[in-house]
Amino acid sequence: MLFSSFPCLANNGMSRMKRQAGETVGLLGICGFFCLMWFNPVQAQGTEKAPLMAYVGTFSSPLEDMLPTQVDLPPGNGQGIHHFEVDRETGDLTPAGVTRSGTSPSCLVINAAGTRLYSANETDRLNGTKEGTVSAYAIDAQNGQLALLNTVPSGGAGPTYVSIHPSGRYLLVANYFGGSVAVLPIQKDGRLGEATDVKVDEGKIGPTTSSNAPVGSKAFSGHDRTHAHMIQADPSGKFVLHVDLGLDRIYVWRFDVNTGTLTPAKRPQIALPAGDGPRHFHFHPNGRWFYSIQEEGSTIVLFDYRSDTGELSSRQTISTLPKGFAGSNFCSEILVSNDGRFVYAGNRLHDSIGVFSVGSNGELKHVADEWTRGNYPRSFSFDPTGTFLYCGNQRADHVSVFKVDKQSGRLEFTGEYVPVGNPSHIVFLDLAELAAGN
Repeated sequence: MLFSSFPCLANNGMSRMKRQAGETVGLLGICGFFCLMWFNPVQAQGTEKAPLMAYVGTFSSPLEDMLPTQVDLPPGNGQGIHHFEVDRETGDLTPAGVTRSGTSPSCLVINAAGTRLYSANETDRLNGTKEGTVSAYAIDAQNGQLALLNTVPSGGAGPTYVSIHPSGRYLLVANYFGGSVAVLPIQKDGRLGEATDVKVDEGKIGPTTSSNAPVGSKAFSGHDRTHAHMIQADPSGKFVLHVDLGLDRIYVWRFDVNTGTLTPAKRPQIALPAGDGPRHFHFHPNGRWFYSIQEEGSTIVLFDYRSDTGELSSRQTISTLPKGFAGSNFCSEILVSNDGRFVYAGNRLHDSIGVFSVGSNGELKHVADEWTRGNYPRSFSFDPTGTFLYCGNQRADHVSVFKVDKQSGRLEFTGEYVPVGNPSHIVFLDLAELAAGN
């Protein structure tokens, strides 16, 4: 394609003058090409050469060059947000830097434009107050490196989850130890503003044991107080849902995109079985089915979702564990595949990912259980193509990589172990797509 722009170089019948002029133009063109290569390596190499990036949030310890802080967990082994380049063919991860943070950036989210990354810093103290923080970062479009924009209070202690409202104008935060959720405006430059709304969960705490848990279970995690664990808007952005593990409830809010405020929906609370502990949820791609995973009950509940009112109606409850399992287990992550055919559920202590097929009516059927090759799988994520699944084994200090069989839903370990101290959450950004968009 380069040489096709210089047809005069291939024309043997032209005059000497034309040849000289053509050679001059050709040389200038070639010089210009190499100048472009020098000043814009991403365009010169082609967007297919730009890397696919992975960012791993971790539980980390305070650093000497940072303000004193205290995290909600024992001192972590992570160093902050770890960067990797992803091999698109094998799924392997190659280290590409670290954005150092001693405040446990345990949950990450990237905006739709791929220009900003936000982290929930799971600390429980900020300048002597019982509160956590969230941070905004600018992403370098050429190498994926992060530059801190600002850090603001999260509206409660121990923020454990962040998501971006579909409008792109607000960051939604769930504060686990604060038992609260907050709405933070995203300014034009990507920085975060002060909260436009904070809601504090209230009610009767559920029992320390779940009737749905496996026989012999001693699992106890969050039934000591209120614990907001996840918050996310529905696909339309009209409603925002969040779960409180300690109260065994799902909350539904109507969202005002102009003011960034939450008001109770028509049916503002949905109770789950006492002691089950709802942790995370995921909408099916059709927007009509909603799957909630319970941390202590080790169950998935399928709800029908009405997008016009935000109402949820439960229809199926299924165990995340294989038949016959006994003892303690803590559920973690739940994801629906991009094509909507399978649901994946994380089990800690059993240290597995349960695979479930999605029927024509949304109901689940158990397919398989895959060992995570590590201890305490806190979360897992698909790469953008859904070809690979990456599991963060928190207590094993590594990420394990699996190939996804898109026909059966099953997972096959690739043999790749990626050392990361206390990995908590993984997100991806394709810099090739970013470059193509520019």
